Amino acid sequence: MELDHNSHSVFLLYYHLVMVIKYRRKVRNGKISERAKEIFEYIAPGYGIVLEEWNHDTDHVHVLFRAQPKTELRKFINACKSAGSRLLKLLSAPCRRGAD
Repeated sequence: MELDHNSHSVFLLYYHLVMVIKYRRKVRNGKISERAKEIFEYIAPGYGIVLEEWNHDTDHVHVLFRAQPKTELRKFINACKSAGSRLLKLLSAPCRRGAD
């Protein structure tokens, strides 16, 4: 197990994030999940975050990632959720109309 470090500390911080779709609608598929993962990987380095594992089901996503103590998790998660929400609305518009 490789520990992370900065100038004055050694750490190993893992976070498990579960993002659930509103009303647990079954609209997420492999294509949408892969695109959301790409967005996550694009945003993560700016916050000092490393993606370790990504798993999805039709109504939620499990994300395991490493971060630094100075990472602003709230801002990072809000950025991921807003980008993911926009993506989901664009890619699944036909599914949403059919589900109502």
